Amino acid sequence: MKQGAKPLKRTLAAAVVIAAVLLRTGAADAQSTSGLPNLFGQIFGQNSTAPAQPQTTPGGPQRWSGEDGASGHPLMTAEAIRQAAANFDNCVASMWPDAARRNISKESFQRFTAGLAPDLRIMDLMDSQPEFTKSIWDYLDILVNDVRLAKGREILAAYKAQFDATEKAYGVDRYVIAAIWGIESNYSTQMGDRSVLQSTATLACIGRRQKYFKDEFLSALEILHHGDLRPEQMRGSWAGAFGPTQFMPTAFKRYAVDGDGDGRRDVVDDPADLIASTANNLKKDGWQAGQTWGYEVVVPPNFNYMMADRAKAMTIAQWEHLGIARAGKQPFPQPGEKAYLLAPAGAEGPGFLMLQNFRVIMKYNPAEAYALAIGHFADRLRGGAPFVQPWPRQERELSRAERLELQQLLAQRGFYRGVPDGQLGGQTREALRGFQASIGAPADGFASADVLERLRGR
Repeated sequence: MKQGAKPLKRTLAAAVVIAAVLLRTGAADAQSTSGLPNLFGQIFGQNSTAPAQPQTTPGGPQRWSGEDGASGHPLMTAEAIRQAAANFDNCVASMWPDAARRNISKESFQRFTAGLAPDLRIMDLMDSQPEFTKSIWDYLDILVNDVRLAKGREILAAYKAQFDATEKAYGVDRYVIAAIWGIESNYSTQMGDRSVLQSTATLACIGRRQKYFKDEFLSALEILHHGDLRPEQMRGSWAGAFGPTQFMPTAFKRYAVDGDGDGRRDVVDDPADLIASTANNLKKDGWQAGQTWGYEVVVPPNFNYMMADRAKAMTIAQWEHLGIARAGKQPFPQPGEKAYLLAPAGAEGPGFLMLQNFRVIMKYNPAEAYALAIGHFADRLRGGAPFVQPWPRQERELSRAERLELQQLLAQRGFYRGVPDGQLGGQTREALRGFQASIGAPADGFASADVLERLRGR
């Protein structure tokens, strides 16, 4: 799945909202993307900032809250959810003609849909809105750590032959593949435990993303009918992402390959298929062989942060002319490369010049936090050092109420024209830049507590 009008490649809902809020990327609402629900839900889900949880059945899974969804979408009201759930069996049966057009046999359709029931807890996960978010430095601290680095080096050594063959065939850096494997599923230890068929069937029949998830459900049936995977292998996140690198069913169809020639595309339990399929995904998304993802840079004082925009790519030589220097006083190896400037923590944090391969990682998952973690983790696996410059750890992340207030105050001053929703995307970042420029502050678009106080006039 790509960015833009179509839903993104893998799962995400609340977790992608977290990442989008975190880095003000403006990624679409809860559009499916890489394994972020798995990633954020399982790695970060036990902290005190998690949203309140609905009731649980003693000794069993969490149940649906029975409440309207936070999105306000008419298909996410409690009544609409109940009505759709009551019609679930008819909805699944009605997809048989579409399945037949995909050459799924009647026997396969009946076998794999028998006994399916909706998992309504997914409705809460789809529309959850976190009260707080983590800062980018907190995410990086958690995702790129010594334990995971050690495991990644073990994986690279254990499957050296498979990585060698994949690099030769696809030209994709083994360290990036290993980083995706490590961050998506903590090296196959956190892949999610929900049935992909049940999850995608639920979302195909209930809620606000039915058209998109109908395609995912039918694609899951195709995978099972063709025999690449068994139902018990297709377990993953609540929105249907599965396997160590978290493929959605439609992404599996586009990118999965048989890496060892055994006649099956097993991206769950076969390392050769998993590594080759992930590489094929990146290659088809435009990976440039032999190139890195970007560079940490030092941004000079009084820099015009209006230039820090994904749409404003220039050659590295042009950035150097504006005073941008590589961190650690290292030279840039290829001054003719085109890059854009990212300042994820504003003027007080490090800057980064992002190349084509960073954009490719963001096609895998559209959150800048994710892509930065993948790039940095890959560099560390290769033997690289931590980032040189410090993060502004004194800054705190705004609560959802504060984010809403910030947008409302920006709107009152004429800088923000959207509907306040507490999600600090690209439109909010642009509004913040306008306000910051108007008061003579660095126009970095960073939503700090200080800028909120200035908006309040204090």
